[in-house]
Amino acid sequence: VHSGEITGLNVTIPFKQTVIPLLDDLTPTAKAIGAVNTISKQNGKLIGENTDSAGFLADLQKFLAKVKWERKEKKNALVLGGGGSARAISYALVNDGWIVTLAIRRPENAKDFLAQFSDYESRISSIKYQNNAIRSLFPHLQLIVNATPVGMSPKIENSPWSADLSFPQKAVIYDLVYHPHDTKFVLDARAAGLPAITGLGMLVEQAALAFELWTGYDVPREHLFTAVEET
Repeated sequence: VHSGEITGLNVTIPFKQTVIPLLDDLTPTAKAIGAVNTISKQNGKLIGENTDSAGFLADLQKFLAKVKWERKEKKNALVLGGGGSARAISYALVNDGWIVTLAIRRPENAKDFLAQFSDYESRISSIKYQNNAIRSLFPHLQLIVNATPVGMSPKIENSPWSADLSFPQKAVIYDLVYHPHDTKFVLDARAAGLPAITGLGMLVEQAALAFELWTGYDVPREHLFTAVEET
């Protein structure tokens, strides 16, 4: 760090998968997910890691505790999207005991996604990103996660959730998009009476984990929250 050399960096959409061939190695977590959001330089080699997964789960658990979410025997989640972020979220959820259904627009993306998660085939599946397919999940759905960039500034009028689709009655909504502060998806879900949150907490958690990886130092999350909210 003092020499001015870069010792690490973050990777964001749409490069979380395409960056992998440029790296020397992946951590077991990044390899299992098939996506990288954090790169560190170790012994002259570039190592790919994924802190999105742990960062998301940490923030989700805080949110569920805050809204006093009632834990069910079977936890069912719908993840919108099939990119690198969706992979990290799905990895976190299946390892936390959730049954995950992915809504993916392109069949070839769904096939590739499920192949990456073949070890979890009993707990992860995909449907077409269409209203009827999504609506069929409503009776058992407890969590919906938007892992697409739809609704991100400057196109804040957009939402990954169709205007023709209602919300399930007892689901919790988590939108990975954190800019704007309240996305249309989140505002619409709240208007329907559902607990909903954006991905600002995940942004902070994954950044803190990356910082610890690069420096070996723990960073107070509240300081990061303050810095992010002031920008």
